[in-house]
Amino acid sequence: MEEQHGREYRVNVDWLQSRQDGLMSHVGNYTGTAHLLNSQQFLISSLGETTQGWVLFERVKDLYSKKEPEPLISTNVAVMLSIACTLLYVVPLYMSKASRPSPTLSRDAPSVIKYRVRAVMTACFICSLGTLYLIVSKGHTTYLEALRLLGWWPLGPLEIVKSLFLTAILFLGFLFERGVAEGQWRNWIRWQSLIEPLTEWAGWRNYVAGPITEEVVFRSIIVALHLMAKISPTSIVFVSPLYFGIAHVHHFYEFKLTHAYAPLGTMLFRTVFQFAYTTIFGWYAAFLYLRTGSLFAVIAVHSFCNCCGLPRLWGRVQVDMPIEPIIVRGKEDEEFPAQRVEQKQLGIGWTVAYYVILVAGAVVFWSQLWPLTESPLALASF
Repeated sequence: MEEQHGREYRVNVDWLQSRQDGLMSHVGNYTGTAHLLNSQQFLISSLGETTQGWVLFERVKDLYSKKEPEPLISTNVAVMLSIACTLLYVVPLYMSKASRPSPTLSRDAPSVIKYRVRAVMTACFICSLGTLYLIVSKGHTTYLEALRLLGWWPLGPLEIVKSLFLTAILFLGFLFERGVAEGQWRNWIRWQSLIEPLTEWAGWRNYVAGPITEEVVFRSIIVALHLMAKISPTSIVFVSPLYFGIAHVHHFYEFKLTHAYAPLGTMLFRTVFQFAYTTIFGWYAAFLYLRTGSLFAVIAVHSFCNCCGLPRLWGRVQVDMPIEPIIVRGKEDEEFPAQRVEQKQLGIGWTVAYYVILVAGAVVFWSQLWPLTESPLALASF
């Protein structure tokens, strides 16, 4: 690129010099009124061309000498800080016996959940404060602009609504199965399906604390670090979720603690599968975050996806029929009820309708991915 600009620079200088030499020789060779008139006309036209040439010369000169602004931090620094944030989020979960699951202590025990929520919230506070200071000091900007890069401000209520609507389109099949086939739409209208899970610590972790803390660290902070390093938006979409996926690999160790005699192949398959779908979700969340610039939009989408779970990709549509309540085991913790259910298959028509709606939802989702994520708050353009 620099060699090309250099050649354009030299060509322009040579052209200007030739025009000036031609002008002087043309004026010197003519005498008489008629010839002088012709020379004057040529002089005017040549001066105009020369002026245009000088403008072009200056533009070429500016293009040749103009340099891209340096990134605020290097790529290596961005990667190292991202790894540090990931470790700070995960490692404290296993530093205490109070938060380390075992065959006699479930990860769903209220004491474990409470300790872990405090640990990850502390990690979020430390990482956010450090990244906020780094943006202000390196970028020589205000704290309000730094909050803008972190996606905390503006709130983006329209972006939240559009993001949830887009995600709901993708989950049309799930919404049909649960809402229509199983008849849960009545509970949705009364907000019962939202309120009941939040009365238990497991629901609070899955739908509130988890989405908030994970999106703060793995979207707001890590994406901001990569933007400061001037990494391309496409690379950020596909690379930054790897930290998010790796952060879930610790569930292999967690599952091994609680299921010591489970086959190694089962544990590896479970971990690889979890890494895969968390990474895929991370691609979507990172794209959504860069396009909308709203941290609260991706938090809402994350919570919605946790509520839905993975949609059915095979098998017939079934209905969960409650049988009797059971007790979730814990160690020296308050007990809270769960339910055993029996699955009952519905008619084949429900299954056909489900898969048609599932595919239709995916097609519409893909067609509306760019229009519904367009926002003036976008952090990057693709």
